[in-house]
Amino acid sequence: MENKSKKELLEEVQILQERIVYLGKLNEELAEQNKEVREENDRNAELLSFLPMDSKKQIKMRGGTKSLRYKMVTVLYSDVKGFAKLAEERDAEALIDELDDFFFKFDDVVDKNNIEKVKSIGDSYMCAGGIPKKNRTNPIEVIKAAFEMKMYLKKLQGESKKNNKKIWGLTFGMHTGPVVASIHGKKKKSYDIKGDTVNIAGRIESTSKPGELNISQMTYEFVKSFFTCKFKFKLPVKYKGNISIYSVVGYRPELSVEGKGLLPNDKFRTKLQVIRFEDLNDYVLDRLERELPKHLYYHDLKHTIDVTIGVEIIGSGEGVSEEEMLLLKTAGLFHDFGQVKQSKGHEAISCEIAREILPKYNYSPEQIDTITGIIMATELPPQPKTLLQKIICDADLDYLGRRDFVPVSDTLHRELKVQGIIGSLNSWNKLQVKFLSSHQFFTETARSMRRVNKVHQIERLKSLIIED
Repeated sequence: MENKSKKELLEEVQILQERIVYLGKLNEELAEQNKEVREENDRNAELLSFLPMDSKKQIKMRGGTKSLRYKMVTVLYSDVKGFAKLAEERDAEALIDELDDFFFKFDDVVDKNNIEKVKSIGDSYMCAGGIPKKNRTNPIEVIKAAFEMKMYLKKLQGESKKNNKKIWGLTFGMHTGPVVASIHGKKKKSYDIKGDTVNIAGRIESTSKPGELNISQMTYEFVKSFFTCKFKFKLPVKYKGNISIYSVVGYRPELSVEGKGLLPNDKFRTKLQVIRFEDLNDYVLDRLERELPKHLYYHDLKHTIDVTIGVEIIGSGEGVSEEEMLLLKTAGLFHDFGQVKQSKGHEAISCEIAREILPKYNYSPEQIDTITGIIMATELPPQPKTLLQKIICDADLDYLGRRDFVPVSDTLHRELKVQGIIGSLNSWNKLQVKFLSSHQFFTETARSMRRVNKVHQIERLKSLIIED
């Protein structure tokens, strides 16, 4: 082996040290990149968790490209009018600061109303409802946000007039229809939307006068039961023909505070929640279909649907209010959600899941407390205290008085047998007779609907029992 000089050895050591430093930096960079990839995957997973299955399939079919088609999005296009002229008369920097503050307020309103800001360029602003999470309420929420902005600007105009100052005007154009949304950004998501819906909203805005909330015929059809609107004119749109344009005057009197049309009242919020419930219904049923254990032959998706329908039928018979009906149906939807984790004590688990999900659908803490109370009332043996709790208890055991009692009862037996809770069908029939004989429906509506059939089922079960 060739003897190396001290100088050569030092040079080799230095080269090795440099390589070690380089590899260390490379490992740090790779670790950082892996961290970013994991964070991006987590963000994408979070986004996908809020999307319905058809949207998730779209992403997969496109090889992971972040572009989605939405069938129902409401686009709001707004433009500040008179800003350039004001800049000639007032301090430009101060005016720009005021406009920035104004758009910050717009951001707050948009966020509060479940709407996604798309972009603001100069003195124009665009946002959209129904992205990234698809929903049925976006036309109403976008109009509500626009009306709040109009009222805020009106307040600023009044203050400016008192101080002998001028302030800009604001035009609005809104249209509902399909869009293609592209998702950009790693740490903070942003959305770019394209399509005729965007172009039509821009066309409507360009023909609007300051202070007008102008909407298309399509948007009008979705919001006319919530807002007072008046026909304005026909707008020619390329390849679309003439589109009817309406102007939103305010909230419908019966849905507004003191009937003045300026502020939404509790009836408005409940009416909006009723529509939002359909989105919640889709989300919960989709999860139950995917997550419920296969051995749940009785506590399956059909049972949840039956109870949700049952509370509506019995609730109508008992004359509950619109909000009470909403709370009942929500409780029916969630009452067995805990079964995705375990059967024993599933009612309490269902309440935990409801408390996690319902705030995302704008349920108030008081409403959630009522809903969880209704869910817990289904715990056996049922001991309901309020009318709503009595209604869900009757809906939950509605099959006891139905004609399909035997086949439904057999699915429950099969489920309990798999879990080792019950034995033979004969012992099950004996237990059913005992349970049916002591059971009483809590509401007059359920008693009138099911009492006769329940008595018939007791006799039918007795005929099936083989005595030892």
